[in-house]
Amino acid sequence: MPDISRPSPSADEIAEMAARGEDVSEYFTNQFEVVRPVRRVNVDLTQGMLRELDERAAKLNVSRQAVIKTLLRQAMDQDHPNRSSSLR
Repeated sequence: MPDISRPSPSADEIAEMAARGEDVSEYFTNQFEVVRPVRRVNVDLTQGMLRELDERAAKLNVSRQAVIKTLLRQAMDQDHPNRSSSLR
């Protein structure tokens, strides 16, 4: 018999199937990522600091934001070396 693809059920339909006791494991991959909410902040930096950040970002071929986050994480880890990485 030919393999006929059927549309995937919605989350509500899967929930109803599970409530009826049906096996819904085929709809789950167990591959997920916890997404933490992002909180945007403004930081005032001098022109010299921006220039240094931009130079480092260009050298590493990453964004300025990536450099800021990396440097901030390193500084925080240095300040609290025993802190759990799950708090990141």
